[in-house]
Amino acid sequence: MCGILAILLSAQSEKELRARAMELSRKQRHRGPDWTGLHVTHFKKGGRAALAHERLAIVDVASGEQPLLSPDGSVALCVNGEIYNHTALRSSLLSSHPDRVAFLTHSDCEVILPLYDLAADVDDGGDGEKRTEAMAEAMRRLDGMFAFVLVDEKRERIVVARDPIGICSLYYGWGQDGTLWFASEMKALEGHCRRFEQFPPGHFWDISLGRADALKGRPVPFYTPQWFSDPSFVPSLPAQSLALRDQVLGPLQQTVERAVTKMLMCDVPYGVLLSGGLDSSLVAAIASRHAALRVEDNERSPAWFPRLHSFSIGVPGSPDLHYARRVADFLGTVHHEWTFTPQQGIDALSDVIYHIETYDVTTIRASTPMFLLARRIKATGIKMVLSGEGADEIFGGYLYFHKAPDATALHQETVRKIKALHQYDCLRANKALLAWGVEGRFPFLDNDVLDLAMSRIDPVQKLVLASEAAADPRRPIEKYILRKAFDRPEDAFLPDEVLWRQKEQFSDGVGYSWIDTLRAHADQTISDAQMQAAAHLFPHNTPTTKEAYLYRTIFQSHFPSDSAVATVPGGPSVACSSAVAVEWDASWKNRADPSGRAVAVHQSSLEAVQQQN
Repeated sequence: MCGILAILLSAQSEKELRARAMELSRKQRHRGPDWTGLHVTHFKKGGRAALAHERLAIVDVASGEQPLLSPDGSVALCVNGEIYNHTALRSSLLSSHPDRVAFLTHSDCEVILPLYDLAADVDDGGDGEKRTEAMAEAMRRLDGMFAFVLVDEKRERIVVARDPIGICSLYYGWGQDGTLWFASEMKALEGHCRRFEQFPPGHFWDISLGRADALKGRPVPFYTPQWFSDPSFVPSLPAQSLALRDQVLGPLQQTVERAVTKMLMCDVPYGVLLSGGLDSSLVAAIASRHAALRVEDNERSPAWFPRLHSFSIGVPGSPDLHYARRVADFLGTVHHEWTFTPQQGIDALSDVIYHIETYDVTTIRASTPMFLLARRIKATGIKMVLSGEGADEIFGGYLYFHKAPDATALHQETVRKIKALHQYDCLRANKALLAWGVEGRFPFLDNDVLDLAMSRIDPVQKLVLASEAAADPRRPIEKYILRKAFDRPEDAFLPDEVLWRQKEQFSDGVGYSWIDTLRAHADQTISDAQMQAAAHLFPHNTPTTKEAYLYRTIFQSHFPSDSAVATVPGGPSVACSSAVAVEWDASWKNRADPSGRAVAVHQSSLEAVQQQN
């Protein structure tokens, strides 16, 4: 991944615009410390446009510098992300349009240029619908995570897009002088845009500057599977679906394994984040089976970096450290384990909030150890890591899903959670890692995994069903279907104690003293009088605990604008639930703390570790 900045429709001179873009792009250089690129385009009808790129070189280290240019230099492209199917797209495009398509680099992102070029020439028939659909189809052909800004000097067009789930962060805003801005992080926009917001995931915006109403349009969706766009859709199987459960286990295991394997596409040293929980451990297990061979040539040649490195962090004696060590020993990874003290985490809070750009309590709790871990990873020379984000949202893995009243309610909640990932876990993982120039990849958010899990698996199979305990005593547990898909005693992916380990939120699993100390610190820092005035000082998303108040004050010291405050969601939550799911249990309604320990079903992993020790 990288950092991108675009300042469009500017009336400044090229010299002034270049200086401005360089100054603000520098605020995102932590995302891409390897190289800085800048390109200025002059539109006849839309002033000047500056594209700035802070590169983290992962694929095509030698020639993949950005902004990327079309062969004739008229189209410039800035991308943050990875396109995993770029090799297949290159082959297809060269085969179908040999006289029109040419590539200047080996960058995975360069395929966006010919995809745009072909879609841009579609005859719109006067109403624009054909052109819009052609551009949407071009976006759908991209298998990966991405946020990009493209400017076409000849056609006087601008195209902006963000991946379906919003793994790659992207904001857009409007300057007082009529400029249009895009940036990977809002710190590049704060103080320069009159208003800004998150660019919606799964959308693109095609702007034709020759039209009088060019800027009156809005981003339009290109990611529209039925499960995502139709609130009434619930996947279903015949009534005997539980008896047919085994029919989905093979496809699920194969689809997740393909997702992990494709994301090993990398020209630099890489590793895996390993918390010792189910999701990260499965990703590590699959990666370890494919690390010896290079996936870029379908595993026909030895990998450039065949030893898989794994990384974990926690306070001394935490559950995650114990289980991560157990998994690393089982898989034979080169394991790196670090500890931190709660005070070290508290000391980092201001830096964490500055980088992740939120005041959400759960996100900050989990981001802090990840932020500290990313710094340690960077020191080892690793530039990319795989991680297990998304599995809990897709398979109903949070502990509050034990209280889902029925399959339909569970499915609707998983959809809500997936749609909000760009505001929570994706935001955390993307920004906490890239604060130190480490890229994160998330196989469970692969398009094929999402399609299978959300369109073809009956949500009945995701329910925590105590009634099935007779058939399998392990059945009353979250993410049973995912666990069962990888339950292969004859060729074990993981030790049973990890495969069937109960869910721990990352902020809990790194050590329960972390959250307890945060609360105590907030209680000592924020007075009762401050809390009484909270609604007057913070009328939007008013903090209801001293911990939330503390984070809000730190956030607004970095990002004082109303636009920045509005980018952060609010509402009640328990164990990472949506506000709707809080209604599932009357005892949750008055709880102010979002920790997984708020759910009665939680069994202390710390006690289990202590017993084993």
